[in-house]
Amino acid sequence: MNQFFRSLSPDQQVGALFILVFGLLGLASVAALLLSLRERPDTPEGEAAAERLRSARRLLRTTWAMVSVFWLAWVLGERAATVLFALVSFFALREFVTLSPTRRGDHRSLVLAFFVVLPLQYVLVATRHFELFTVFIPVYVFLALPVVSALANDPQRFLERNAKLQWGIMVCVYGMSHVPALLLLRFAHWEGRNAFLVFFLAAVVQTGMLAQHLASRRWPRPPRAPQISQSFNWRSWGIGVAAGSLTGALLAGITPFKPGQALAMALIACVAGSFGHLVMKALKRDRGVPSWGTEGRAVTGASGLLDRVDALGFAAPVFFHSVRWYFGA
Repeated sequence: MNQFFRSLSPDQQVGALFILVFGLLGLASVAALLLSLRERPDTPEGEAAAERLRSARRLLRTTWAMVSVFWLAWVLGERAATVLFALVSFFALREFVTLSPTRRGDHRSLVLAFFVVLPLQYVLVATRHFELFTVFIPVYVFLALPVVSALANDPQRFLERNAKLQWGIMVCVYGMSHVPALLLLRFAHWEGRNAFLVFFLAAVVQTGMLAQHLASRRWPRPPRAPQISQSFNWRSWGIGVAAGSLTGALLAGITPFKPGQALAMALIACVAGSFGHLVMKALKRDRGVPSWGTEGRAVTGASGLLDRVDALGFAAPVFFHSVRWYFGA
């Protein structure tokens, strides 16, 4: 089987990977549907089982959405994939800003963020200006946005308003722009397979988050930061990071990494993604919302786009720069 897979062209290998992933998701969705048709007793145990099933189905919907985005990115090609992720950044940033208070004096900064900073960042990615795209937002935009806000002549809560917008741009634009940038890295004797690198990142981060969530339910312990997350504790976090890292080692065959290198890169991505998810929970608590969407009833079942990609927004830049620094890609 492994010999047959290696005999395929790069495009055929990536296509086979997505067929396998969509097939597994289809089987999981059918199983969840059949379980939802079963009658359950009207007891606390039955209600708890029903809630676990609802949580699993929400997680499946999230996974379907993410895999579909990555599939479209591969089908459409590198440039179109960059545009697709730019749209993801646009809607994620809109969610972030919508749930944060703004004033009239912020309008110019918002226009700059959505219609200048965001497209320019992705243009830099598409044209492989890696040295500039890595500093454009953290340096130039960081300095330019407060100037634009100051010229609006509105000093009320000036620091808070600008910090909020800069946070949104860093997570939703800067962080997410590193995902399509992975498609543009160059490895010797590995041309045409960069979609595997994106899949690797998403798979290890999602596996780590899922394992952490399941471990916190299976072996509940006092939360480390109870006012931010009731499910985050060091034991479940360690299990999640370990599961994601081992998944990375098992997926080494579809990457340019050796198993030890894949384990290390997955570990880096899982740590960054899990802590990033915790930070985004803290921001939601500060805003007084359970999710960035308008319909989600809990953080683990959030309906907002930003809830689906927040861990990836933190993991992608750390993973990208780790890979590029170590391999010189």
